[in-house]
Amino acid sequence: MWFYSAVPWRRLAAFAAAAVLCLGGLAACGDGGDGTKVVFTTGFGKNEVFRIEDEICTTEEIMVYLTTTQNQYESVYGVEIWNTTLDGVTLEENVKETVLARIAQIKTMYLLALERGVVLEEDEEEKVKRAAAEYFATLNEAERELIGVTEKTVEHMYREYAMADKVYRQIIQDINPEISDDEARTIRVQHIFFSTTMRDGAGNRVDYPKEQKKIVYERACEVRALAADGEHDFTDLAAQYSEDTNLTYSFGKGEMDENFEEAAFNLETDEISQVVETDKGYHIIKCLSTFDREETDANKLEIVEERRKEVFGEEYDAFVSTLVRGLNEDLWEELSLIHDSRVTTSGFFEVYGKYFSE
Repeated sequence: MWFYSAVPWRRLAAFAAAAVLCLGGLAACGDGGDGTKVVFTTGFGKNEVFRIEDEICTTEEIMVYLTTTQNQYESVYGVEIWNTTLDGVTLEENVKETVLARIAQIKTMYLLALERGVVLEEDEEEKVKRAAAEYFATLNEAERELIGVTEKTVEHMYREYAMADKVYRQIIQDINPEISDDEARTIRVQHIFFSTTMRDGAGNRVDYPKEQKKIVYERACEVRALAADGEHDFTDLAAQYSEDTNLTYSFGKGEMDENFEEAAFNLETDEISQVVETDKGYHIIKCLSTFDREETDANKLEIVEERRKEVFGEEYDAFVSTLVRGLNEDLWEELSLIHDSRVTTSGFFEVYGKYFSE
């Protein structure tokens, strides 16, 4: 599935930014200036967190997402993880915003599916009902009460998931570009790195003075001569001189600094480059492999998937810009994680995946 996984969720993150925009700027009314329509955050039912056109998200839907995410985090990092803050923002606040963006995206894609005439087949509807019954059966009495969810709500959520997945597949079904070996080629190199930057008192990265940079370049040239004399092992030299703890890199085109990449892709196996300058310093590169069949094939799949996401993203963004949406800010601020030892449910996405696996 394009959206299912445990922490972190997989494909969903690719479009999370658009989903955030789907609920952004709601303090105004009318045209947002970019063609999008916004509304006042009033007129909601007591259980309505947000609305996109006529599509409503309720508190119980949010709490299913939020509780699932919370327990997935706690299973990996422990309950102490909620004491974490970054730049004054708590992890709970961050998770809430992420959940809001993701569920808004599903709602938007569900509307896009309706717009395109996508429907679930009889067997898919049956899967939705069976998945909802299975997940709801896993909830204990405390979880059902504190989350406030019913089997009917779970069924509704799974139906929207399935519709969102189906419209994504429909849009990308004909996107199968031919990717050549050269375009997807992955190489493996070792390098010896000499830094020409440092941190100032404020923690900003700044370049060495010209004279100091010249000294570094001369040292790099001396080590390059040792690497090329046939008497010194490149790995030993890298371990001794390199200022990068990672000595080996595998990468495809467009993934590294332009100068580094150009030099590396022009090397033959076991060939050593001249001293290569990047904005971070000087490098001596040795090519270990000019072509990795397994990694190149894997890279082809990644390139195809990325192009599919781009095609989908274009249609999704255009659709989002036509929608009227609103956020019940007061209710949203009231929602929080459930800190209760009886609430441990984390299988919402796992159960869905069981019935709607790729």
